[in-house]
Amino acid sequence: MEKYIERNGITYELRGEQYYPLLELPERKEIGKYGNLYLEYLKAHRKGYHTTLLMEGTLNQLLYEIDVEAETMVERIITSLAAERGIDEDLKVRDMLSWVAEMNNIKASAEEIVLREVVYV
Repeated sequence: MEKYIERNGITYELRGEQYYPLLELPERKEIGKYGNLYLEYLKAHRKGYHTTLLMEGTLNQLLYEIDVEAETMVERIITSLAAERGIDEDLKVRDMLSWVAEMNNIKASAEEIVLREVVYV
């Protein structure tokens, strides 16, 4: 009997009298806030798609890509809205509380945009 055989794209190893599949899980990447939010959305509203991604082994990669895209988009939106509204380091020096309030408002707006356009699609 052969030590290794391949069937349907899966390699099997002979152990004793039985062949066992040699399976490897895809690399797991660390996902953040937006990836986790998308995962919860998939579980609650797109169960079939979630199951398909899970069985194909591509769920973690997709969550990582969503997370990176969302983080990048939030940073870009915050930068553009701050410039558009004239919120800069000068305002921060002159009136710290006003600067913090404006930046919090901008961040909340940016996150809302990203949640609607990237996460809850």
